[in-house]
Amino acid sequence: MEGAAIETRQLSKHYGQRPVVRDLSFRVAPGEVYALVGPNGAGKTTVIRLLTGLAFPTAGSVYLLGLELLKNPAVRRRIGAVVEAPAAFYPYLSGRANLALHARLAGGVTDGRIAEVLRLLELETSAERKVGVYSLGMRQRLGVAAALLTQPEVLILDEPASGMDPLSLHVVHRVLREAASMGTAVLLSTHHLDEVAAYCSRVAILEEGQLIDEVNLLDRRDRYRAQVSDVRRAQLALKTQPFIRHAGTRGDEVVFILEDSAALGQVAGALVAAGVELLGLARDNFDLRAYYRERVSAKRGVAPEEVA
Repeated sequence: MEGAAIETRQLSKHYGQRPVVRDLSFRVAPGEVYALVGPNGAGKTTVIRLLTGLAFPTAGSVYLLGLELLKNPAVRRRIGAVVEAPAAFYPYLSGRANLALHARLAGGVTDGRIAEVLRLLELETSAERKVGVYSLGMRQRLGVAAALLTQPEVLILDEPASGMDPLSLHVVHRVLREAASMGTAVLLSTHHLDEVAAYCSRVAILEEGQLIDEVNLLDRRDRYRAQVSDVRRAQLALKTQPFIRHAGTRGDEVVFILEDSAALGQVAGALVAAGVELLGLARDNFDLRAYYRERVSAKRGVAPEEVA
């Protein structure tokens, strides 16, 4: 991955004799949404603290935008972060006034930008209310708004949707997708596996401070399964098509990944041309939650249903 915006190299953190993060290496590119998932105590918040300079590694390195964080602490001005949400705000000030204080500390943030992030997080109608009367979801959204004020190149969020109502959850995930589409590298820790599976680029599964798996979700979204009259012939036919990234078999079905979802209509024609009858076609949905439980349970040596 060229030009990683976030990179960890064999990152480790011990508190006394207790290892919390162990030999962790991963990279996040600009425009990517990367999620850290894992059980409570897996080390997610510690990783976030290491990435934002709030904790120092026992070993290994953190690079942000190509610069080693410990040697270039000023790079933190180019990131936005929410750590250990909900973010702390003055409860006796309004949402807008709290953002104005954040803007003054950051420098170079206009009143127009404050109004823009309030609109993005759907807080316009609550902007003049004191934060002390905000719901948890509203305070979470205000925290994300504060992290976005400077239009950061890197956005790092620790459980940004924890305890949110469905409306707030939808708003925050939409904003994160939009930030990534504009080139921001987004990294978040989360327990909302079903929601992030719909828009994250990759997911890192952590257990006991270790990276036990990394799942590329982009490859999972344009995956389909087809019932056909001749599985082997269908696989061979699809493998030669330029719009097919991969084709394999599963029982009496051929499973394939498209280069572009718009090419789905070409599949039937390719099969017919190869003398294969298409009997059924459906999206091959990837169950991230089930996969997560399988990987964590395998690491622990327990049954998947025992994983929270």
